[in-house]
Amino acid sequence: MSPDTPDTRAAATPGLSLEAIRRAPKVLLHDHLDGGLRPGTVVELAEAAGYDSLPTKDVAELGRWFRTAADSGSLVSYLETFAHTCGVMQSEAALARVAAECAEDLAADGVVYAEVRYAPELFVEHGLSLDAVVEAVQAGFAEGERRAAQQGQTIRMGTLLCAMRQHARALEIAELAVRYRDEGVVGFDIAGPEDGFPPTRNLDAFEYLRQKNAHFTIHAGEAFGLASIWEAIQHCGAERLGHGVRIVDDIEQDADGEIKLGRLARYVRDTRIPLEICPTSNVQTGAAASIADHPIGLLTKLRFRVTVNTDNRLMSGCTMSSEFAALAETFGYGWADLQWFTINAMKSAFIDFDQRLDLINKVIKPGYAALI
Repeated sequence: MSPDTPDTRAAATPGLSLEAIRRAPKVLLHDHLDGGLRPGTVVELAEAAGYDSLPTKDVAELGRWFRTAADSGSLVSYLETFAHTCGVMQSEAALARVAAECAEDLAADGVVYAEVRYAPELFVEHGLSLDAVVEAVQAGFAEGERRAAQQGQTIRMGTLLCAMRQHARALEIAELAVRYRDEGVVGFDIAGPEDGFPPTRNLDAFEYLRQKNAHFTIHAGEAFGLASIWEAIQHCGAERLGHGVRIVDDIEQDADGEIKLGRLARYVRDTRIPLEICPTSNVQTGAAASIADHPIGLLTKLRFRVTVNTDNRLMSGCTMSSEFAALAETFGYGWADLQWFTINAMKSAFIDFDQRLDLINKVIKPGYAALI
């Protein structure tokens, strides 16, 4: 089976339980650090920092509150939940703790490689410098990798630095990403509300990154349509698309079931531009009506470079394993399909080619071979 060809004949594969999926090696490209805190950590950090704006201090209730508040069908409302997580992450100790726990939690879920993103500019309210923020997070990721290893779990963490598209600091954050690219920062992204804030507002940052041979992805095609995707690719040069689900708007299917790709959709597929799809989150923000209605089914069938991701594990109440399990149940995917998603993601990662190939051949393929 070619890594670029899903084998849907594996749909009847037995043993595709959530527990079995947890044992499968997984690769995560789109996960927000400030969207993946443990509810108990949020409460403890709030108490330590004197942050008194949480809706509740009961850990179980707080976890439910985040999921309910995020489940609004609106990206703008969804993003409002981050006021609390960012509010308790304003110290080096808090940032390091959250990063370490992130690595631990992902490793426990079977993730062997993860690129986790955050916006450094959101964590300077109490006087931290941008460099101090990055260094605290990198120290936390290293500690999390160490703790995971003690539990017999191997994970490699990569970092993406985000600039908020509604602000005017993209070039500054791009320079920060380049400054720390030998310290584990593997790329750059812009995040935040799409509507009204096109990626072309940050052309200076993307031009700088290209000159520095640096990697970047762009949030595009989630809450806004094809124009956002087109600008991200053709004007800004995005290597990957954060979400990108609205590329389905350039795909037509007639009454006879014949499918026709528009020029943009064909270009995205032909050039193998990775789509960082986050199924549960996409439903929460209104980008899809349900998992069953999610464009991932059609995009996978048409062999786009589809990757599966969590986006915000706290707000969505999900893990990589639960996302895979939901897709397997909804679309009948088997082990070969999950391996295809995983290899797609590993091939699309922002680390060196030989390192990607090493993980595919020595970790991912043997891991799935033991399950298939």
